[in-house]
Amino acid sequence: MPSPRRLRGTFTAWAFLTPALVLLSLSVLIPALMALLLSMTRTGLDVSEPLRFIGLENLRRLLLDPIFYRVLGTTLLYLVGVVPPIVLGSLALAVLVNRALPGMHGFRAAFYTPVLVSIVVAAIAFRWLYAENGLLNGWLVAVTGGRLPALGFLTDPRLALPSVMLVTLWKGLGYYMVIFLAGLQGIPAELYEAAALDGSTGWRRHWDITLPLLRPYLTLVGVISAIAATKVFEEVFLMTQGGPADSTRTLVYYVYDLAFSELEISYACTVGLALFLLVMLLTAFRLGTGSERPLI
Repeated sequence: MPSPRRLRGTFTAWAFLTPALVLLSLSVLIPALMALLLSMTRTGLDVSEPLRFIGLENLRRLLLDPIFYRVLGTTLLYLVGVVPPIVLGSLALAVLVNRALPGMHGFRAAFYTPVLVSIVVAAIAFRWLYAENGLLNGWLVAVTGGRLPALGFLTDPRLALPSVMLVTLWKGLGYYMVIFLAGLQGIPAELYEAAALDGSTGWRRHWDITLPLLRPYLTLVGVISAIAATKVFEEVFLMTQGGPADSTRTLVYYVYDLAFSELEISYACTVGLALFLLVMLLTAFRLGTGSERPLI
């Protein structure tokens, strides 16, 4: 039988956990269960309408939905286009600012500043930069002397998705840089000194010392940036509304469109559950490649 002291400690632990568990249940668990229930019904926005149970019909519709596969492909393309640059770019920035040089704290703050900028402000600013009479096209016309026409960064299906990706990169580099910087500052300087004695200098020392010791951080940044890219919505909603020609229509935007434009709540829940499974796969990958070494 547990001792009174142990029981008291267990009760105290659960007392501290209960508010968080209640909040998590109200904001995540219960809505997820409701979405699962609604995915097996046919209903719209009218909550007074009785639910009509249809079983797995929405799932069969999902498996045969060509739009779903198109937006899934766009989402995966967004993931592939964002995650490698954001991992390599933030790692390079972390290595750059991890030096004891005058003014380095200012550089760190400057690189982190985009993280503090509201996504609404960032999207409006980039829309102005991308406009046909915006700053980027103005520079293009000035450099080429007007020989090249203005580029439709947000109106050309070939350029719209990379243009939106750039906003995600600009916003995320500083955040992930801080994670890598924490890892770099945890590497003992003696290891680099020993590597220098063995002839490992310059960029070679990062290959021999930095990358192996930062592997848990690389996995962490890769997975959480992949999850964030999979759930991208604000940039698309504020800049392109899924266009042109559905070239920037992602899974989350498709769920939004189904629920609030086409009023197909039950099918939107089904697509949302597919997105949930995709995120769970990424999370399982993170857990499966975890390390015993503490991260941050």
